[in-house]
Amino acid sequence: MASIRQFQVTFDCAEPERVARFWCEVLGYVVPPPPEGFATWDDFDRSLPPEDQGSAFACVDPSGAGPRLFFQRVPEDKVVKNRLHLDVRVGTGLVGEERLAALEAECARLVGLGAVRVRLLPADGVSESCLVMQDVEGNEFCLD
Repeated sequence: MASIRQFQVTFDCAEPERVARFWCEVLGYVVPPPPEGFATWDDFDRSLPPEDQGSAFACVDPSGAGPRLFFQRVPEDKVVKNRLHLDVRVGTGLVGEERLAALEAECARLVGLGAVRVRLLPADGVSESCLVMQDVEGNEFCLD
C-alpha cells in the first residue's frame, strides 16, 4: 500500500475568502494563481453559476512544505467545539516567561487581524503554556 505524501486541511465556513485570507496572514501562506484562462480569482468566480460564486477559496504554503488549506462555504453555522484544530507553533523550544512573551506577541498580532483570544492554558509540569484562540469565524486554534 502506498503512503500518502500530501494532504489538505479543509475548513467549513460561511465566508471562504475572508477566512482564507485570515489564515494567509497567520501562516504566511499565499493565494495560488487563478486557473488557466483567468486573470484573477474574481474573474474565475464570475464565470461560475451564481449559487457557486464565493463558495470556495484556498491558500498554500509558498515553500510547498505545508499543507494546502481549503475553505468551503456550508449553510450551517458553527455550533460546537472543533473536533480538529490547528496548533500554530510560535513558541517551539521556548519555556517559561520567554514562551509566554512569544505567545502574547503573536496573540496581539492575530487579534489585530480579527482573531479572538479565548484563554491561556498555563504550563502544568507536563505541557508548556499555550493560548487557545478563535479565527474570524470562531474556529478554535492554539498558539503553541
